[in-house]
Amino acid sequence: MKSQKRLRRVAMSPSELNAFLAEERTCRIATVNDLGPHITPMWFVWDGGCLWISSQIRTQRWIDITRRARVAVMVDAGTELTDLRGAEFIGDAEVVGEVPRAGTSDPDLVVPEKLFAEKYFGSGTMDHDGKHAWLRIRPSAVRSWDLRKTATL
Repeated sequence: MKSQKRLRRVAMSPSELNAFLAEERTCRIATVNDLGPHITPMWFVWDGGCLWISSQIRTQRWIDITRRARVAVMVDAGTELTDLRGAEFIGDAEVVGEVPRAGTSDPDLVVPEKLFAEKYFGSGTMDHDGKHAWLRIRPSAVRSWDLRKTATL
């Protein structure tokens, strides 16, 4: 994975990034189609190395990813300039598991489904509606920032 060079002084450490991604609930995923960029808000989980998104399969996002896997994902927070923090991920989205997801046993999905169910539903069990499937984004580059650190510089 490509390391961050610019603005290193406000970059999040790995533990800060993990905590931030566990706390935040919404990301924005950008795909590309013939009309240009397409950005949508999504729920996500971070397993310490990959972003996981449970996406509806009958969407422009899904069509875009099946045609061109390259995506950008942004997770951010804060309202005041000195409170802004976030992370940008660049990578390829890959479909993992059955499409649509019906709940067939899949060892690759045990961790993301547990994380997702706990984060968004308060349980350890993932419900499957036959409309979603899993996308795994392995970042080739991660850029993070926490402008709250500028107060101490």
